[in-house]
Amino acid sequence: MKFKDKVVLVTGSSKGLGRAIALEFAKEGANVIVNYALDKEKAQNVSDEIKELGVKSTIIKADVSNSEEVDKMIKQIVEKFGRLDILINNSGIVKDARITSMSKESWDDVINVNLTGVYNCTKAAGQVMEKQKYGKIINISSIVAQTGSIGASNYAASKAGVIGLTKSVAKEYAKFNINVNAVALGYFNTGLIERLTKEIQDKLLRDIPF
Repeated sequence: MKFKDKVVLVTGSSKGLGRAIALEFAKEGANVIVNYALDKEKAQNVSDEIKELGVKSTIIKADVSNSEEVDKMIKQIVEKFGRLDILINNSGIVKDARITSMSKESWDDVINVNLTGVYNCTKAAGQVMEKQKYGKIINISSIVAQTGSIGASNYAASKAGVIGLTKSVAKEYAKFNINVNAVALGYFNTGLIERLTKEIQDKLLRDIPF
């Protein structure tokens, strides 16, 4: 129960990695806010699973790329729970295409959710955490931020931006006792990996040493 009574917001937690993160925090005693943009039913199912673990949970609809919706979400959390201890910036989308055929819309959408969304949530949550003189922010990045990925220049750029943002904000928030870190994840058998063909997945596996 190492997160007992902590208030945790996991963005994009109605499915996949976000769902898994939310449930693990709940198992360790945290009260978890499930954020979603589209699927209310899935979000509610996750929240119900969390409550069954004996902790508090609620769902909040908010598009992280929309600063007004994010500000409203953070305000709701503080009104309901009195504080916000931990933010997991997990929300992410993919719209793959080679750069020569990638639409401006696909570029903008991925950058807006994956990078601007982290900015919006980090800014809004940070204002609460500064007053508390305490907080933890974990940003979900990706190894493609360092290696690149064919057909995913928008995604790779967004995740590289998350790393740069994290390093800068960590220095700004340190004096307020707020830790800011990024996790550059590899591939795993859920969520975004499913967009890749079996052939590409097999090649990725061969590139992993262990």
